[in-house]
Order: sequence, then structure tokens, then C-alpha cells
Amino acid sequence: MSEVVLTADRGSFTDYGGGSALGYVACMPHRLVPRLFMDKFFTPPATADENGRAILAPYALRKVEATLVNAGFNTCVSPPEKLEKVVSQSTKVLGVTVHDPMGVEPVTFKLTMLFGGGKSWTAKYFEELGDKIRRLKQMYGFRTLVGGPGAWQVQRERPDWVDVVFIGHAELDLPPLINSIVSGKDVPRVVFGRNPRSADEIPLIVNPARFGEVQVTRGCPRGCQFCSITPDSFITIPVETVLKEVEVNLRAGQTRVDLVTDDILLYGAQRLRVNHEAVTKLFSEVKKMGVESIGFPHISAPAVRESPRTVRTMSEIAGYSHDRANAPVVGLETGSLKIFNKYMRAKSFPWEPAQWKDVVLDATAVMNESHIYPCYTMTIGYPEETDDDVQASINLVQSIIDHDYTAWIFPLPVIPMGTSRIRDNPMPALERLPQAYWDLLYMSWKYDLKVTRSLVPTLTWGMQNRFVRWVVQNMIDRIFNQIEWVFSELKQTRGRSSLKYKDLNLNTTLGVIKSVYWLLRVAFKP
Repeated sequence: MSEVVLTADRGSFTDYGGGSALGYVACMPHRLVPRLFMDKFFTPPATADENGRAILAPYALRKVEATLVNAGFNTCVSPPEKLEKVVSQSTKVLGVTVHDPMGVEPVTFKLTMLFGGGKSWTAKYFEELGDKIRRLKQMYGFRTLVGGPGAWQVQRERPDWVDVVFIGHAELDLPPLINSIVSGKDVPRVVFGRNPRSADEIPLIVNPARFGEVQVTRGCPRGCQFCSITPDSFITIPVETVLKEVEVNLRAGQTRVDLVTDDILLYGAQRLRVNHEAVTKLFSEVKKMGVESIGFPHISAPAVRESPRTVRTMSEIAGYSHDRANAPVVGLETGSLKIFNKYMRAKSFPWEPAQWKDVVLDATAVMNESHIYPCYTMTIGYPEETDDDVQASINLVQSIIDHDYTAWIFPLPVIPMGTSRIRDNPMPALERLPQAYWDLLYMSWKYDLKVTRSLVPTLTWGMQNRFVRWVVQNMIDRIFNQIEWVFSELKQTRGRSSLKYKDLNLNTTLGVIKSVYWLLRVAFKP
């Protein structure tokens, strides 16, 4: 039996039925999405072998697993539903990685705010995992450790079952911490992990990761103050190392590769300048492995504008098309020069902040031509932000709409994440948002609905279950037929209409019956 068990809550461990974009449903208030829908469509339980070990696991857990295995610890990664199978008297440490345990990450905060508040599914899943761990802890007496990108939330609001909060990366400081715990020594309540300085200090995964994830860079040197990864050292992982991890995933039957990065065009970069040869070699070598698809989660507009040929070559190698496009998250942030200069001055490099609009428009055109459809995120609600600043953001968004580009635009309340430079800022609140935010929200979501309708096949192609894919596609279309009025009302009432949803609960027996009836109508209505 394992002395160290690693897990995560359902919302972090699931594969979202193969469609990672569906994970955003877990950011909704849990009372508005029946558990039946979550279990069957949006966050189904992860699979495990007969011993309770995960077949595929989130990449972060696989990295922690590799770190501990290399340090000599008998380590097991298990989905939350199988913990009872793997935890025993031999278990000394139970480690949990968290992404949004309290439901205050930007997307979650926004969606719960817009629909009357309350606990999100991300927070609900963490709470349920905590209840299970509390019972197991009473039986076996192990120590618990919580880490991951959302650990700062647990540091601020620590549940009684958490012994240690680990902030930062695991490679250097987690093994000695685990050794101290296993040896029965007293350890600090909060431990900060140092950042590795080179790829040599980051071990290879030893078991396959969900979505075929493989890290290719770590950190981002642009230094935006609102960003939680700003403190990380920027590291490019050598191609040879990347290919070894791809091989681990391929042996498990994974046919896709997701290149984990905070900006794919910074692969091999020096001083924020695109290294065309390094990026194209990375894609070429990965493609030669025989993978079916290559994706990446993040790219930056300035880097796209600097090297359109790199973007085109990446797309050609990966085989992107309208139905097999990539939809990375891209920071749009603001149209206000005042806000830009204060919080993200290096974001536009190698161009000046005053050129941000041209950078965005040119980059969007380049991406669209290569079947890369950006999910633009914006940070709204800085303490000194005025309606004039938001109007500048509205003008920027209107320019994207006027060009009819294929892009999503998500204006998110800026969150003072615990590892960012604005961690001491106040949390956003409905009444403190600039009034013009609601105009920006309405115009953005109206355009998002149009874009999503045109790209439903792109968003759901990764779902393996054809029936579930068909139902979800129909649900998206029917929901969008009815949702525009919600945002129109939010605009008209400056957000006050959100309060009328605060008592709506679809997780009651009657609510579930109504939801199932609605689902059947959605699925089978001509």
C-alpha cells in the first residue's frame, strides 16, 4: 500500500467527457446545474483500475507523483471517488491539488455573481472531498497537504482537515516536507516551494496525463501584476524531454497532445522574441510521434503579430481546420492606456502600450487565418478604473466585432490572487464594478453567443460518446436561444437583476424533474 496518496476534487480530476471547454460549467452556482447533468455530461468521474489507481490524471498530479517517486516515496494517484480503495493504515500523507476550491477564480466569481451568488460546483466538489477526507483521516490518522494553483484560497480560508498548505512548485521543497511528515516531525502550517531554475530540476512524468498533457514552458516573463504565474522562473523544456513525456501518454492510448504553456510562442524564446525554429521544431517532432491532434492552452497577441509565419507553420503541422481548430486563452485585458501602463506595461512588447489595439486586431486576423480562435479574457474592476477606462475597453471590443473575427471575449472581474502582485487589492463586488462594465458584458456575450453557435462542432469534437456529444450540442444551441435576454436585463439593471436568481435551486427533487423534462425536450424536439 502507498505511504503517499495524491488526489483532487471531482471538478479538477474529471476529463469533462473529453470536451475540456465543458469544464466551465463547474464554475456555475451548483444550485443551477443539477448533479445529474454534472455526473453524466460535464464532470463525469475519472476512471481507475481495480486497485483504485487513476488511469489518467491531471498533469499537475502526475508531476507531483514523479517528484515523489524520484525521491523514493511509494506514491499513488487516485480519483476522489476511489480514495477508500487506496487509503489505509500505511498511508502517511494525503496530498490534494486544487484549482478553485473556494470558487473565487475569475470565471467562477463572474458566473456566480451574475446568477445570484452562492457556492459554485468547484467549491461544492472541494467541500465534498473534504468531508470524505475528514472521515478517512479519523480512521487512519494520516496528515493532509493541499497545494496547486488554488492553494492560496485555502491559505486564506483553511478547512479544519487541512494540516499543511503548500504554495508554489513541488520539485525542490515537497520531498523534504513529505519526509518530515512521514518521520513524525512537526512542520509549518504553510510551506512555500521554490521555483526550479532549469528544466533539469523538473522530473519526467512516469504515468499518463489527462488530455495527453505535456509541459513545454513554465512561467511567463511579461510580468503582469494581476497574474499568478508572474513569480515563476521562465523555463523552456527541451524537445527531447517533451517527446519522452509524449511517449508516456502514447503508450496509454492517448492520441492527442496538449502542450502545457503560458504562451506557446515563447517556446525557446530569448527576451520575449519569438524563436521560429524552436517552435516549429517542437510541433514537427511531436507530430512525428504519430499523434492525432496537437493543442495548446495559451498564446499572446504580441508574439502572434511578431511572427505570423510561425503561427501559420504551427497550424499546418497540427492540421488545424474549421472543425479541428484550436481555441487558446489570450489576454485582451483592457483598452485603457492608463490601466495598461500601470498593471501590464510589458504585455505589448515588442510594441508600445499605445499600439495595443493594432496588436490585437492584427494578431486576431493572423490567428483566424490559421484556424486558431482566441478566447480573449479581460480584467475589469481595478480600484482606480473608471467608466472612461471601461469605455476604452468597449471601443477595443467593438473593433474586433466590426471586423467579424472569430473570437470569444470574456470581461472578467480582476481577482487579487494570492501569488500575484495585486494580492492585497479588495475582492471585486457587484456594487463596485464600473457602471459601463454591464455594457461591455452585454456586447461581449452577445457576440460570444454568435461565435459559439458557429463553432459547436469545434468545441465538442473531443467528446468520445456520440450520444452525449449530440445532446450537449443541442443543449448549447437551445440554451443560447434563451440566454441573451439574461444579459440584456443585466445591462439594463446594471447587474441588479442577478439577485433574482439567488433563491433558484434546480438541485431539489422538483428542480431535477423539471430539468430532466427540459433535457428530453432539448434532445428530441425537432
